[in-house]
Amino acid sequence: MQEPSPRYTGYTSFDYLEPHADYRVFALATEFDRVPSYDLGLDEEQTARVTRILHDEHAISLHEHPKILTADPYELREYNHTGRNAMGFAGLARSGMSAYFDNFMNGTNCVTSESGWKWNDVIFDIGLRFADVAQQDHVVLARTVADLEKAKATGRIALVAGLEAATAIENELDRLDILYGLGIRQIGIAYSMANQLGSGLAEPTDGGLTNFGRRAVERMNKLGLAIDISHSSDRTSREVVEASSVPIFITHAGARAVWPTNRMKPDDVIVACAERGGVIGIEAAPHTTLSAEHPEHSLESVMDHFRYCVDLVGIDHVAFGPDTNFGDHVGLHDSFSGHLTIQQAHGHVEHPRVPYVAGMENPAENFTNIVGWLVKNGYSDEDIRKVIGTNVLRVLREVW
Repeated sequence: MQEPSPRYTGYTSFDYLEPHADYRVFALATEFDRVPSYDLGLDEEQTARVTRILHDEHAISLHEHPKILTADPYELREYNHTGRNAMGFAGLARSGMSAYFDNFMNGTNCVTSESGWKWNDVIFDIGLRFADVAQQDHVVLARTVADLEKAKATGRIALVAGLEAATAIENELDRLDILYGLGIRQIGIAYSMANQLGSGLAEPTDGGLTNFGRRAVERMNKLGLAIDISHSSDRTSREVVEASSVPIFITHAGARAVWPTNRMKPDDVIVACAERGGVIGIEAAPHTTLSAEHPEHSLESVMDHFRYCVDLVGIDHVAFGPDTNFGDHVGLHDSFSGHLTIQQAHGHVEHPRVPYVAGMENPAENFTNIVGWLVKNGYSDEDIRKVIGTNVLRVLREVW
């Protein structure tokens, strides 16, 4: 974890409102020191190199949810029902990131419906989050590559707004334009459940990309919406890569060859994505990117997927999308397991259950530990620069 950015002035979510009068107050998780810090055993020179790299280079997370969870994860549904989630501004200020793709509540946005993914809920979520961000100037909404460059140059953090699935557009193609107009710049095709565009990875039958889905991909390309296939089925993923006229992202996943669950991507999908110029961001949400060598989920098992993907498609096509938040992520999965179809996506592969992912527990520490691991394991500054930032920027310059 880095020292707080000098640009951060201490703003916390909803400082512009009156607690209890303007919004309901919940007991929230702590942003720091919820779990023990992760010791990579770096020496003084290596630690200084990590700090220098994060200061000098773009560090872009392809997928995060940097909201602060409730202290009791079983209050999350009630918390989300208010539509107002606190963002971990203080934690982000210590993250070393120059930008992150924020996917908000995704399938847990239960403002009007217990099932999530509803259009009104998505708009409610986006609008309230943007209102909060607008009250301060350390985290800034990015709509262009120039915005990302400006944020880095001025010591700010760029927020790239994304959605994990296009489920909320239903069969309304113009809703993609509306989302783009509101500031969304990245969108998934389907979550684990199928929708009007295609199949999700948890479905028993893989129907692939629908005709409407093909029209949606074409519209996303015209708009400049970056496409994500992390939660799409294998056939849908392949067909999206083929249908898109520009590179696509796998923003947060790993390699099925390393850990055999549907949540991971098979080699042919990763290769197809890379051959068209795309990038895979390595996932770190609890009990996802495990490995036979490191079945107890930690930074080491996450990096087993990183090494495999680099060997498979090359250093130019791999990045990181840790998919973390501030609070008990395991508890979130437990309380929303039905909404997120976690069991169907992850299957029944036996593994040790952990209370948190050591070294990849929240957005404040992820990139410090990622860069620390890369430094410790002998990666060059140029290779580190690629996987923490410039690979993502290259795709965005072509897509946006």
